[in-house]
Amino acid sequence: MNAALKNGKDLSPAAVLPRNKALFYGGQWHAPGHGRFVPTSNPANGEVIGETAQATASDVDAAVAAASEAFKSWRKTKPSERAELLRKAAAILRDNAEELAMLDALNTGNPVAEMVADAKIAAANLDYFAGIAMEAKGHTIPMGDNNLNYTVREPLGVVVRVVAYNHPLMFAAQKLGAPLAAGNTVIIKPSEQAPLSAIRMAELIGGVFPPGVVNVLTGARECGEALTAHPLVKKITLIGSTATGKAILRGCADTIKQVLLELGGKNPLIAYPDATLEKLADGIVRGMNFTWAGQSCGSTSRVFLHDDIHDEVLARVVEILATRHKPGIPTDWATTMGPVISKAHHERVLNYIETSKREGARLVTGGKTPSDPALANGYFIEPTIFADMRSDMTIANEEVFGPVMAVFRWSDENEMFNIVNSVEYGLTASIWTNNLTAAHRAASRVESGFVWINNVSQHFLGAPFGGYKNSGIGREECVEELLEFTQVKNVNINLG
Repeated sequence: MNAALKNGKDLSPAAVLPRNKALFYGGQWHAPGHGRFVPTSNPANGEVIGETAQATASDVDAAVAAASEAFKSWRKTKPSERAELLRKAAAILRDNAEELAMLDALNTGNPVAEMVADAKIAAANLDYFAGIAMEAKGHTIPMGDNNLNYTVREPLGVVVRVVAYNHPLMFAAQKLGAPLAAGNTVIIKPSEQAPLSAIRMAELIGGVFPPGVVNVLTGARECGEALTAHPLVKKITLIGSTATGKAILRGCADTIKQVLLELGGKNPLIAYPDATLEKLADGIVRGMNFTWAGQSCGSTSRVFLHDDIHDEVLARVVEILATRHKPGIPTDWATTMGPVISKAHHERVLNYIETSKREGARLVTGGKTPSDPALANGYFIEPTIFADMRSDMTIANEEVFGPVMAVFRWSDENEMFNIVNSVEYGLTASIWTNNLTAAHRAASRVESGFVWINNVSQHFLGAPFGGYKNSGIGREECVEELLEFTQVKNVNINLG
């Protein structure tokens, strides 16, 4: 394993692994009530690299009680003071970006060089919400003489944010920003498949905030269900699968709990014949997020190439892919693509590949595990492209969440959009054309919450990110996310 030094820092596994493995709440570390810890592994080789506590319902009760008690004073803390602490936490994340990147590379299999940006993106999010903390404000409403009517926005209380394994540190840290800025206390529940960086985050920035304001609970189904059902939890959010989102909605019903869900995607990239082919081919490769082995809800995994450019563009994509993304050891700073998260997911993605072959899709490249002996014990899959797709094929409709791209050929625009919008998802879309009319027309027709034109994969702070249909509820990374963690109170005063 390539650990060594980077910018004078020891980034060996022993140096970057968290010192604690317990539950963090109320400003302290707590062993789980039943004393159960489970191992967590490195997907690049299957080796156990640590273990984490499994929170039970009683642990959830204790953590929620601590967060609820902290809320009483945190909600009264001046927004400027909350912002100051958020900026302090952001600075700590930046200072430890390489250490956190190595830890995520070990626990997720994502390439370490690419993961450095995750800590910096999370820090930028904290700074952003620190900067708009004063925007959680109300309005005055004219009511005529002898009446003063105004609204105020108040925090909700205890907020739970359940985050995914593909960017565990980035999601855990950035999702603190909006609720904390608005005056809520937060419990982060990391994915049980990649919990280590959230624990390390608690070690680094947990003490920046008053006890109970920031909490981290690791665990599996019992932990998640207890958090979802807890009456003192006022809102639960998820970055995860659509199936998990549906389960959370069901679990929130009895307490009529608010939700914010960023779920799966089967996202289209639509290319018109006048697109700039060189940039288009590059965008197709970037949009699939092969760096994360395709494990991204925003990946443009369905590519619609106009018949006039289909063959040429597909050939260019294969050429770019061959030189840019080759599976490698994720802790090596030269690696540009890692494994998928687990053995079970590895088998699932390979099954999708075999199903696609049986259904008649044409395998253009990839489709198997790498032959490199150094990768034999990991969960690696070659970058894979299928062409000659039909809309009834499995990977045309289901989210693979792996390095598998499906390419369609189109000539009739109406028929193409019928296929594009036929899936249950609607998270992102990417449109490539130099025709302004075609670009606006396509953006209006595609059923997606976030649309790029002649671009792909980028997020922009201040621009709302979220999905249509089964891809989610609510918007993040913008002022609307701040307001998601407030409730409106109307005050009417009779002055007569």
